[in-house]
Amino acid sequence: MRGRILVADDAAFMRAWLREILEPEGLEIAGEEEDAEGAVAAFARLWPDLVVLDLTLRSRRGTDALREIRRLDPKARIVMRSARGQETLVMEALHRGALDYVVKPLHPASVLSTLRSALEKGD
Repeated sequence: MRGRILVADDAAFMRAWLREILEPEGLEIAGEEEDAEGAVAAFARLWPDLVVLDLTLRSRRGTDALREIRRLDPKARIVMRSARGQETLVMEALHRGALDYVVKPLHPASVLSTLRSALEKGD
């Protein structure tokens, strides 16, 4: 599996954990951001193949960043990361164009499967 991924999560340990499971699979972490504004700016600068976007970021919700990224590129591939109990936000994200989501606690095999599927969409 190949692809360039932008990871937007306000938790540094989560960004590091995703890097640890994705890079051995041949995925490149093109960038890391901790807030919605940074995620949108990084997307515009990097044009990654996929964005992994947390639903809750420091400055604004991940759905706000999702909307802005999709405005820049309506075909942007975005997978949301959520916690249990955020079903309403997940549904909003899917309605706004997210391809899929992963729920915490994250399991490496599940994350890889979801991201593989998202990378294959639109090819």
